[in-house]
Amino acid sequence: MDVSSLVETKKNPKIPDIAPGDTVKVSARIVEGGKERIQVFQGVVIKIKRGGNGAGFTVRHVAYGVGVERTFPFGSPLVEKVRRWWKKWRLSGRAKSAVPVFTICADSAARKPDAR
Repeated sequence: MDVSSLVETKKNPKIPDIAPGDTVKVSARIVEGGKERIQVFQGVVIKIKRGGNGAGFTVRHVAYGVGVERTFPFGSPLVEKVRRWWKKWRLSGRAKSAVPVFTICADSAARKPDAR
């Protein structure tokens, strides 16, 4: 008998499929005393740990020259929303120079290159 068969794992449906290198904005609920608020943490996904209840992803952000890393569990109900966005490079009529275009992605199906 396997221990993982005894524990049922549930993924938070508010977390989309993400990969290392994606830039994300994670909205997490913070409880301080009797008050509750939403804190947004924006950064780059540097690590994803799969499997079981210990599954999670680590986001790194550089604030005022200091690197800050924060790990969010995939099954946590405290994660309100995860928005993914990334740079797409669009050639604007030039052969070798590209212009970064920032695009906000609503779901993982929109991860296709711009058809411009």
